[in-house]
Amino acid sequence: MGANGESMKESKKIRVVVGGVFDLLHVGHIHFLTQAKKLGDELIVIVAHDDTVKKRKGRPPINSMHERAEVLRALKPVDEVVIGDPNEISFELIKKLSPDIIALGPDQDFNEIKLKEELKRHGIKAEVIRIPYLYKSDIAKTSKIIKRIIETFCD
Repeated sequence: MGANGESMKESKKIRVVVGGVFDLLHVGHIHFLTQAKKLGDELIVIVAHDDTVKKRKGRPPINSMHERAEVLRALKPVDEVVIGDPNEISFELIKKLSPDIIALGPDQDFNEIKLKEELKRHGIKAEVIRIPYLYKSDIAKTSKIIKRIIETFCD
């Protein structure tokens, strides 16, 4: 029993882990992180390694992984930020973070069923939850913001 009479199991914090690029921070990111934090007590963000961004997006990030991590650390819902491995998904890193919940963004292209199978195969017992859109997806996307900047300022 804990000091206030709670058992250790009752006092365990629910750890939520999210991952993403978070390059040009926008309202969609804020909504996603805020909703993910509401799923538990502690929110850990895995910010994509620069090499991963190049592989997945076909372009380097605008801001380096260190700059993106620093910005994320300053956000109220975020408790901790780690930089991901240069590989797509590091199940070793996820296992080390020991999440209770892995929250996926509304536009992240992960198959939830396959992800759950992979987590189970790696001995990770985490629930996978997809956060729904709370914003206009055609406005709050980094790629759309970059396109608008180019159209507005590079004619």
